[in-house]
Amino acid sequence: MARVTRLGPGVYSFARAEAGGDGEAAHEIVYVAGPPGNTWAFSNGRVFRPMDAGRHAAGPHTPGAVQLLTSPMPATIVKVMATPGQAVKAGETMVIVEAMKMELSVRAPFDGVVKAVHCREKEIVQPEQILVELES
Repeated sequence: MARVTRLGPGVYSFARAEAGGDGEAAHEIVYVAGPPGNTWAFSNGRVFRPMDAGRHAAGPHTPGAVQLLTSPMPATIVKVMATPGQAVKAGETMVIVEAMKMELSVRAPFDGVVKAVHCREKEIVQPEQILVELES
């Protein structure tokens, strides 16, 4: 059984009883934001998006294609680790953003070459704003 309590605009407390337990419920704070049809949630350092969110859903990668790495939420750029022309491996951190006092790494989804970087440190970015162009 789960209980969700609205704490404020876009902020919820999620409590769930442990399976078979009669002790305290596990609590998490969940932040929810975004426009209708493109809502995302942030909790415990992770971003959750709907699987049908178009270009954000995992899918086959086309060799030679350019992938746009975007900000998952309104955030401040903490560190830019990508440089144009740099060869990167899948999972390598390209940019670190900070939102809601949590840092989040924007990582390369595949091995490739950084085509362009569209952000700088201390810049405030919006959801879906392009941070890096990555070419396979």
